[in-house]
Amino acid sequence: MPLNVAPRPAAPFLHPVDRTLSVAPMLDWTDRHARYLLRLLSRRVLLYSEMVTTGALLHGDPARWLDHHAAERPVALQLGGSEPSAMARCAELGASWGYSEVNINVGCPSPRVRSGAFGACLMAEPRTVAACVRAMREAAAVPVTVKTRIGVDDRDSYEALADFVATVADAGCGTFVVHARKAWLSGLSPAENRSVPPLRHDVVYRLKRDFPMLQVVLNGGVTGLEAARQHLAWVDGVMIGRAAYQDPYLLAPADMVIFGDPGPLPTRQAVLQDYLGYAEAQLARGVPLHRMTRHLLGLFQGQPGARAWRRHLSERAHRPGAGVEVVVEAALRVNCPV
Repeated sequence: MPLNVAPRPAAPFLHPVDRTLSVAPMLDWTDRHARYLLRLLSRRVLLYSEMVTTGALLHGDPARWLDHHAAERPVALQLGGSEPSAMARCAELGASWGYSEVNINVGCPSPRVRSGAFGACLMAEPRTVAACVRAMREAAAVPVTVKTRIGVDDRDSYEALADFVATVADAGCGTFVVHARKAWLSGLSPAENRSVPPLRHDVVYRLKRDFPMLQVVLNGGVTGLEAARQHLAWVDGVMIGRAAYQDPYLLAPADMVIFGDPGPLPTRQAVLQDYLGYAEAQLARGVPLHRMTRHLLGLFQGQPGARAWRRHLSERAHRPGAGVEVVVEAALRVNCPV
């Protein structure tokens, strides 16, 4: 965006969910244990579930996917699906389980998502997405939002994106989380789709300018809080993805830097001590230790002894009967007694 163009003021939040800064929904990563850890680092950042399919909720065990600790809130549920009545039933389930928002996945390029007729392929079907939004809003008393890309395959013009947003907004969606890369449904793997298509933050900025009444949240390529602050001059919110998972402590100053809250900065030691109490309770419920410690691997990113910390957890947490003593021992490798 040219520097001599003044940014538009952000629209007031359309819903009582603060999306100024959020952590992206990431399949196999942002489960309930990861979210509990991230909440220890920030009280204000909005957290998202992994993407959950309508089939998993309606034909499986919904508690497996929806159960979460109240301390994780505010937390949003991301759904994968394209059948309006099924999406509506799942939105109602999410609201009843205490989720603050239900988000529709219209951005994932994974083949298993594409074969289920949802994810990024839905960018070519704005009326289907709009029908889902209408049905979900009627069924659940929580905001319904959409996470999308700036384009898909050869449907990558700004006009196509604007048409998609306008159609879905007319159905009652007031918030769009936009990954600033297009998606290729063939020819690129999901991992390549996160890095090969060029980042176009300017497209997301333009979307906010052209739809000032909507809440636009930018996602893609944001690696820290300073970058998030800069983007917030142009959009209503910023979503951080893998950077926050691989180095979760980068969120520790977020409440002060992004939200202006003057509270004390949580230390890694305090976070780890609180997480150990959580882990003990989960172990008592039969949750294996490694399901929780895998989210701790990046907690000491960049600190002396971080490699020894990761190695100790990786080699011992998966062993039968492993308990929190594994974490206590690993913490000594980074001079962090707990």
